[in-house]
Amino acid sequence: MKNWGIKKRVLFLALMPASVIAFLLALHFITSGIQSLEDSLRERGLAIARQLAPASEYGVFSGNHDILQLLADSAMKETDVTAVTITNIDGAILAASGKSMGPPVLSDYKAGLFIAVADQGEVLSFSAPVSQSQTEVNDFLQDVAVTQAAAPKGKILGRVNLELSRENTRKHKQMLIFNSLLISLLGLAATALLALRMSRDVTVPVKRLADAVDELGRGRLDVRVEEVSGGELHTLERGVNAMAVALQAAQERMQERIDAATERLSYQATHDALTGLVNRREFERRLEKALVSSREDGRVHALCYLDLDQFKIVNDTSGHVAGDELLRQLTVLLQSKVREADLLARLGGDEFGVLLENCPLEQAQIVADLLRQTVKDFHFVWQNKAFVIGVSIGLVPITQECESLACVLSYADAACYAAKDLGRNRVHVYRIEDDELAQRQGEMNWVARINHAIEENRFRLYYQTIMPLAATDNEGAHFEILLRMLDDQGELIPPMAFIPAAERYNLMPAIDRWVVGTAFGQYWKILPKDSLNQRHTCTVNLSGPSLCDDHFLDFIKRQFALYHVPYDHICFEITETAAISNLSRAMDFIGELRSHGCRFSLDDFGSGLSSFTYLKNMPVDYLKIDGSFVRDMVDDPMDAAMVAAINQVGHVMGLKTIAEFVETDAVLEKLREMGVDFVQGFGIERPKPLEDLFQAALPLEAGREPERIVMRPLEQRALFPQ
Repeated sequence: MKNWGIKKRVLFLALMPASVIAFLLALHFITSGIQSLEDSLRERGLAIARQLAPASEYGVFSGNHDILQLLADSAMKETDVTAVTITNIDGAILAASGKSMGPPVLSDYKAGLFIAVADQGEVLSFSAPVSQSQTEVNDFLQDVAVTQAAAPKGKILGRVNLELSRENTRKHKQMLIFNSLLISLLGLAATALLALRMSRDVTVPVKRLADAVDELGRGRLDVRVEEVSGGELHTLERGVNAMAVALQAAQERMQERIDAATERLSYQATHDALTGLVNRREFERRLEKALVSSREDGRVHALCYLDLDQFKIVNDTSGHVAGDELLRQLTVLLQSKVREADLLARLGGDEFGVLLENCPLEQAQIVADLLRQTVKDFHFVWQNKAFVIGVSIGLVPITQECESLACVLSYADAACYAAKDLGRNRVHVYRIEDDELAQRQGEMNWVARINHAIEENRFRLYYQTIMPLAATDNEGAHFEILLRMLDDQGELIPPMAFIPAAERYNLMPAIDRWVVGTAFGQYWKILPKDSLNQRHTCTVNLSGPSLCDDHFLDFIKRQFALYHVPYDHICFEITETAAISNLSRAMDFIGELRSHGCRFSLDDFGSGLSSFTYLKNMPVDYLKIDGSFVRDMVDDPMDAAMVAAINQVGHVMGLKTIAEFVETDAVLEKLREMGVDFVQGFGIERPKPLEDLFQAALPLEAGREPERIVMRPLEQRALFPQ
């Protein structure tokens, strides 16, 4: 019943009580009718017996058989009477009519003083005494089988016996049952029809409401209910329709918002938020379609990969807000120089891409140079500061020979960086035989090798002694940590074979972290236990990208705390170029670690154009004189003058000087004469594995030179520090 619908429930509630009532009424009527039929049959039998017994008195008394036979035949004419016998007091039959169906009611005729009634199945038997005088019969005294009468007032002469058949009574009983059941069924049918009609009046509108609600639940909000009912159902119909109208209006409003949000998200997914140009994802999708049209239809397109020059200066000096405004203004200029059919996209940072569809290479070169000139002529002004930037453009023709999207983008990237390497602010066209691009591709191959080396722990640390040329107090060991890499066969690879690729593809921060962590972890194993009272100097090289890493300074501090390395035992070496190109970050980085006791060395000093200008404000402890001046200073007076000048300036500023690339005794003596503080190079000591320091104490005690290797001037070192 839990799963029944309203219609079934209404019919059940209507028919169940009616069925019970009909059954009870039918049972009552049948029971009462049957009892009435039985009583009627009994009464008629008693009445016949009462009349026949007195009438038989004379015949029994006189023995007149004819009179008695006539009385018996007359009684046989009464309804349902099947047999009549009249006997004397001794039980002898004086007259009989019909065929008896059972034995006499009383076996002792002499003793019978009452009208007896016996139920013998198919017949109802009666036996009444024939008295000599009138007898008063009391029909109200009766038990199950015998009806008592008043005691006779005269002598018993005989008995009258008669049998009444139940055949007609049975037929009447059957008719009574049939009629009662028929009437009940007709009543139930009428009740069912009435209940059905009533259920329709209720359930049909309710079902319409239920169906409408179900459809609304399925999302069909245009469904309406026909308002044809009355009373509460009409209120429900009107309410459901009002709810549907409200839901439909709400859905339409929501759909409008969803469509707007979808359109906005679709736009955001395919466009750059800052410039409004398509983003890299959408650009690559359109570029893929262009590649397909080239392969299948032979169309010729071109790809321009633009990378702004000197854009970082704007961000560093005026902030990212200025840089963002520059990009927005430049976007407007670039869009005005390309066709509507061309696709201009911002690929990230200060990089742009232009897809020139159906454009041969000659025309693409004209467009690319126009874009370059537009950027060059653009003067950006921010807070009374004027900036002039440039752009390096890599141009790649898209033809049937192009392999894949990744290849085309790789070619464009390599061509763009080749343009930067050749002097910036120029267009470089990709060609298979291009030497510059071949070098670029070689560097890109190094990227994979470097990543594998990091994953497989194939980097090794070496060290090279930095020797003092004069005795110093409490000066312990002084050496520089150098990096080497093992190839797949376990052979050593010098740093300058892979460092340029690592610097170009931003792998140096990861390498620097490995070097710092490994060097610090082995530091206490390297130092002899009896020399801890001396201040040793372990020099670790850092790259320019690491100085720009916002998290690198915190990483270094964690390594100091983790390995308990004294701050004043570590000297970080950075190149002059890295320091100048990231001046503000370098100053902050150096200042923070020097405040804890670290020292800093400026490598390759003299190679830059503005060295002395920036040196005044650079808080370093050592100047490393560029080896290109040191190597030939004995034979080249200009180199010697540069070394002397750098050494003198350094001393005036209170800095120690280190000369690298010292490879001959003549150079060493010349440097000693000039008063250079420290020397380093193959002529002093070749780089050795860091593990060698586990075997022996460091040789550089104050004022003592290590065993040097005397080399000819033409011998160049095969391995040198990064």
